[in-house]
Amino acid sequence: MWKIISTTLLILASTIASAQKPAPLVIDLQSLQKPGWTQQELANATLITDFVQKLMNDHNFDYILKHYNDSAYVQHNRNLPDKVTGLVGFLKAFVEDYPDYTYDVKHIYVDGDYVIFHSHATLKQADRGDDEKGLNIIDTWRIEDGRIVEHWDSIQALDGFMRFYSLVKGGNIQNGNGVF
Repeated sequence: MWKIISTTLLILASTIASAQKPAPLVIDLQSLQKPGWTQQELANATLITDFVQKLMNDHNFDYILKHYNDSAYVQHNRNLPDKVTGLVGFLKAFVEDYPDYTYDVKHIYVDGDYVIFHSHATLKQADRGDDEKGLNIIDTWRIEDGRIVEHWDSIQALDGFMRFYSLVKGGNIQNGNGVF
């Protein structure tokens, strides 16, 4: 009898553990900070870290719209709609298909009002840390008066699925801002 009860409890516990949502990936700004940054550059990096963490890892779109929905945001990725609302709309639909999508920041560079993140984006939790899966992304943001006003990126698909996805989705120009 105890064998049946203990086996049932073990199965129940493992089912509950596997059904829980994976822990969100957290950007560790302190470990990525460079010693030569000015106070303003640190403030700019902190602003972008908050933006990216809430948007790309936490998928907290309401927070992004409340804190960053500024009409001055110009999107230079031709495959994304313009403005923060366009970015949020795109990512809302994207994470419906890929709820474990994360953005693992590997390096942060700051030069005045420009903040650059070099990151590894993955669609599945199992792919985190596997540099043969997902996307290699370099994002550049320009900040003006404490507001994110422009964004550029360069994206390299690392595996066959992401190369195919980029090929299929890459031909639809969603804004007229140009890449530069």
